[in-house]
Amino acid sequence: MITRGERGPRGRDILLIPGLASGPAIWSSLVTRLAGHRLHLVHVSGFAKRPAGANATGPLLNPLVAELARYVAAEGLRAPVIIGHSMGGTLGLMLALRADVRAAQLMVVDMLPDGSAMLGGTAQGYGYLATQLNGYLTGTKAGRQMLADMVRQTPGGRDSDPRVIAQALTELAQADLAARLRSLACPLTVVPALPGRSDLDNAQLRRYRAAYAGVKQLTVAGIGPSGHQVMLDQPEKFAEAVRKFLV
Repeated sequence: MITRGERGPRGRDILLIPGLASGPAIWSSLVTRLAGHRLHLVHVSGFAKRPAGANATGPLLNPLVAELARYVAAEGLRAPVIIGHSMGGTLGLMLALRADVRAAQLMVVDMLPDGSAMLGGTAQGYGYLATQLNGYLTGTKAGRQMLADMVRQTPGGRDSDPRVIAQALTELAQADLAARLRSLACPLTVVPALPGRSDLDNAQLRRYRAAYAGVKQLTVAGIGPSGHQVMLDQPEKFAEAVRKFLV
């Protein structure tokens, strides 16, 4: 965990959780625009040049959430704000659903509650396939070579551990938090990436509103034109969305 900034009189403690194969650098532009807040930048072991450590084997998402909850308690963070991108959005949602964290607000950037839905599938359908594929990609010589080639072509993948990426993809394909959304106690803002064409933008917004329909306090605010990494494609628009979110 990397801490930046000091809390001003109206400042907040903000956890920034990056996505698959990304590190704290993905938030660099946003960090410079959030003076007066104390920022806690998460760096997942195995991603973006950080050694895999304990993440080299075994489950990934639940242990990461448990470690984040432990950090919140150890640092005495009261009513933290959570912002997560992609896989970080899934982690943020899992964290905010924990009663012991007592999150004040949550922002999920370009991620659906069912990880497989990002590829047009379901956890029930893709989850089993992902498990089998993980076994091939990590348990055979040919699979490991294929995974290494895939990782080299993934943004940030060259600097990340292929085993951790494979496990993350497997668990994300199996994750479906939709049934738990009604239990979310804090307000949620979802920021979909929009292609920048009105018909596609409207379809994307409808998709996200439907996916998060179970949330009691929901705001959907898309940003475009943008690819998946909204904070890099539209840094000023994204920073403005975060400022509005924090009001």
